[in-house]
Amino acid sequence: MSGADGALAGLRVIDLSRVLGGPFCTQILADHGADVVKVEPPQGDETRQWGPPFRGDAASYFIGINRNKRGIALDLAAPKAREVLFRLLEGADVLIENFRTGTLERWGMGYEVLSEKFPRLIHLRISGFGADGPLGGLPGYDACVQAQAGLMSLNGEKGGEALRVGLPVVDLATGFNAAIGILMALRERERSGRGQFIETTLYESGLMLSHPYATNWFMSGAAPTRMGNGHPNLYPYDQFTTKTKPIYVGVGNNRQFQRFCAEIGREDLAKDTRFTENRDRLANRAALRAAIEDILAAQDGEAVCARLLKRGVPCGVVETIPDVFTHPQTLARGAIVEMGEYKGVANAIRMSRTPARVRKTPPAFGEANRDVLAEAGYSAGEIDALLAEGVVVAKMRKAPAD
Repeated sequence: MSGADGALAGLRVIDLSRVLGGPFCTQILADHGADVVKVEPPQGDETRQWGPPFRGDAASYFIGINRNKRGIALDLAAPKAREVLFRLLEGADVLIENFRTGTLERWGMGYEVLSEKFPRLIHLRISGFGADGPLGGLPGYDACVQAQAGLMSLNGEKGGEALRVGLPVVDLATGFNAAIGILMALRERERSGRGQFIETTLYESGLMLSHPYATNWFMSGAAPTRMGNGHPNLYPYDQFTTKTKPIYVGVGNNRQFQRFCAEIGREDLAKDTRFTENRDRLANRAALRAAIEDILAAQDGEAVCARLLKRGVPCGVVETIPDVFTHPQTLARGAIVEMGEYKGVANAIRMSRTPARVRKTPPAFGEANRDVLAEAGYSAGEIDALLAEGVVVAKMRKAPAD
């Protein structure tokens, strides 16, 4: 096994998940060498339709989180399809799914059954809220959980309405938590020889993202309010208008503040008793902001940002997505990966001996049906029969009406 195979080469993952959190998790694993078999329902992962833009039968949304996987399609409502899944699990290390709580149990495939049949299997479930509590078993989508978990209440302009964070941060965080949980369970299995059940929820992942607002409230009892681009605990840690592009300045200590003031030509601000310490700057943020905006309004944002970074002051130009993905830093770091027509964002986990690689573009619907089933021991005739019965699905079906 070479380094080119990836750190997780030899790991077999059966991925029943759809939409974002689960597929994002399994793409992380697949990028690092895991053999991920993506099992789609007869209607396909719904993100295949979340476009435009489209390529073939898949929207860009699906394309962005499903590379390096082999795709098959099973109608798990049929008992024979569940038998096929059991066969696939015989050689698997991990099962990941995000069915509504209780679905696998109704199918006779809950963890109690799976752990008895496959004692080394790690079974990870992603759900909206978990199985218990007043919201237990209820569905969850990223934006709705952003609202329910309080994140929207923190996002938006001061005095304005609550806003959804523009990215699906809850789903993405849940995907990261899922990947971390799987790796921890694999490490523990090395000691015990046993798998285990892992649950990660959108709701609790959203709660984990509430730092430092939750901790501030725990200690002070004061409910946090929306602050626009400002930071609740630091200043200047905010976006500022310049003559050209806006910039974001992130001053984290007094030394950085002194350097910042010197670089923008206002050393006197660092000596002003209203701004000496961070707590002073927070108490007088309006006056400090006005002074900073006044001087930056005449300066070129990119030039100022470059000078600040060289002086060790965290700063960033507020760029657009087209700007970011043509930026020299992005290109120098190889942060865009390509294979044929496929283009995507590279895996950010960089390993020296076993780097992430793009081995395969996202699968067409059911494209690996025959290969995966043959590996599981099915004959060509048996595969033909499963396809003819619709247990294994070759062509995407329309979603049934409610």
